[in-house]
Amino acid sequence: MNKENRNAPRVEEPSVRITRARAKAFGRSAEVLSSSQPVVKQGQKRALQENSKKRASDENKASIVSTIGLQHKRRAVLKDVTNSNVDWTDASQVQARRGPANNVKVASKPKLAEDVPMAQDDIKTKLAEELSRIRVAEPLEKLEVKEEPVLQSMCHGLRQHGGADLMLPVQHLIKSAELQRPAKKEENMVCERLGSSNELDIVDIDANLKDPQACSLYAPDIYSNIRLTEIERRPSTNYMERLQQDITPSMRGILIDWLVEVSEEYKLVPDTLYLTVNLIDRFLSQNYVEKQRLQLLGVTCMLIASKYEEIVAPRVEEFCLITDNTYSREEVLEMESEVLNFLHFQLSVPTTKTFLRRFVQAAQASYKVPCVELEFLANYLAELTIVEYGFLKFLPSVIAASAVFLARWTLNQSDHPLTPTLEHYTSYKTSELQTSVIALEELQLNTKGCCLNAIREKYRHQKFKSVATLTPAQRVGSLF
Repeated sequence: MNKENRNAPRVEEPSVRITRARAKAFGRSAEVLSSSQPVVKQGQKRALQENSKKRASDENKASIVSTIGLQHKRRAVLKDVTNSNVDWTDASQVQARRGPANNVKVASKPKLAEDVPMAQDDIKTKLAEELSRIRVAEPLEKLEVKEEPVLQSMCHGLRQHGGADLMLPVQHLIKSAELQRPAKKEENMVCERLGSSNELDIVDIDANLKDPQACSLYAPDIYSNIRLTEIERRPSTNYMERLQQDITPSMRGILIDWLVEVSEEYKLVPDTLYLTVNLIDRFLSQNYVEKQRLQLLGVTCMLIASKYEEIVAPRVEEFCLITDNTYSREEVLEMESEVLNFLHFQLSVPTTKTFLRRFVQAAQASYKVPCVELEFLANYLAELTIVEYGFLKFLPSVIAASAVFLARWTLNQSDHPLTPTLEHYTSYKTSELQTSVIALEELQLNTKGCCLNAIREKYRHQKFKSVATLTPAQRVGSLF
């Protein structure tokens, strides 16, 4: 290296980090130096080139840091709409919050970048206030319909201004209101068909909540369900003409009349008798049975019904004995397996007795003292139908309603038998019961001279108030 280069003054590198202000000041001094010294030596030129590169890199870093700071601040605004205490015009607060790591002085925001977050902040604050006015903790039935347009407009505003964190509670409220409307509509349809129980002339028979065995809270739902079940599991109405060739409706009547005597012999509950008849008809609806095995089917179905309904059911040997040992124990058990497999063990079937209990309760709602004769007479009329094959065309609920209708008319012809309360709980009108009531009255009067008298003899006893001897003073056809 020559002597001139060794003696030339060195340009020292700055010991501190160059900021944009220092870089600008350094640039001005370099211009003065270049104007005063037109000839720059080689060592000085190299130092100036290095310093200019550092200035450019520092300016880029400062601009990047400033941009990142603005973006971070904007994300913070979208995340928390309630943060309205920050003065966004003072950028030094953001720099002080971030810390002195970069030592970069952030310039104030342009006016356009400042107005957009401010507008978003104001809109979201208003939306949050509107949302807070709607009490989410209230029950859904208290959500008024007039609030739905407000919720819809809030959702529209949130979608436009990026309030994704508020969309979930607003959408939940709208969905809850929409789910409530179909349920309310379905309830109105049911009340329109059955009649409103809030009317003054309709008595609420489920108001007795003190008796846990009455299941008063669940009674409406239970009977709504069994009204569907009685249609699904009803026997065929024409299986004698369609399938059975060896047995006749009179044979079926003789079998059931004999089973009534068997139930009286073993003191079985009425539900067992009704279920026995239902199982017989459902099996005969799809299976061909010879007349030699008809009695075997009858005692087997009564054995199954006894196991289902009775606390202590008669043994298989007792049913064999009641048939004078016509069938062995093995034959009864084999038939039991065949019937249960065919029915897929579906023994929970609503019968006429199931509906009769509720309809009698509704019929006596207007009485100050329960009428025992009404209950016995309705049960007597309902049991008369199980012997007749022609009554299979009527649903169990129709037969029960008709029995209560005719029983009220037999005891008292001064009032209409179908009261508003009874019409509400049966869901049948007078015109809908005309055919079944007239047919039931013919059974009561025994106009056809039927010789099957097991049920009639049963209800002639004094324990049933001898209701089998009662007849209406006036024919029921005058009501239709």
